[in-house]
Amino acid sequence: MAIQIYKGGQGQYVRIGTAAGAAVVILILAYYAQVVLDRHLPGSEAWPGRVYVQYGAAVGLGVGLALGVAWALNKPNFVDFLIATESEMKKVSWSNRAEVLGSTAVVIATVLALAAVIWVVDTLFIFVLTNGLKLW
Repeated sequence: MAIQIYKGGQGQYVRIGTAAGAAVVILILAYYAQVVLDRHLPGSEAWPGRVYVQYGAAVGLGVGLALGVAWALNKPNFVDFLIATESEMKKVSWSNRAEVLGSTAVVIATVLALAAVIWVVDTLFIFVLTNGLKLW
């Protein structure tokens, strides 16, 4: 029985991106498993086969997770979600460079102005509370 890809011609970019992101996560988890086993298994002089267990477990974890991702990327509900996501992303109106720079400048100016106002109010509170200014 041949493996068939569910809706093979649709959602290619999202599937590739999901697979690439999952591959990065899988590699990080496999490396982490190898490091943890390196710390917790007895030394090589006490157990010469520890390296095979250490790296075999890391590779086994990576292969198992990769097969799980491959299964998920062919599951109808998940694939339909990815296809719908890609079609919605094509409808998005992306900002151009000038709009992004202008919006960023507004945000930075607003943050700096708000920081200045908070600094002034904070300084006034410190002055009033430390000098015991009598208001009544």
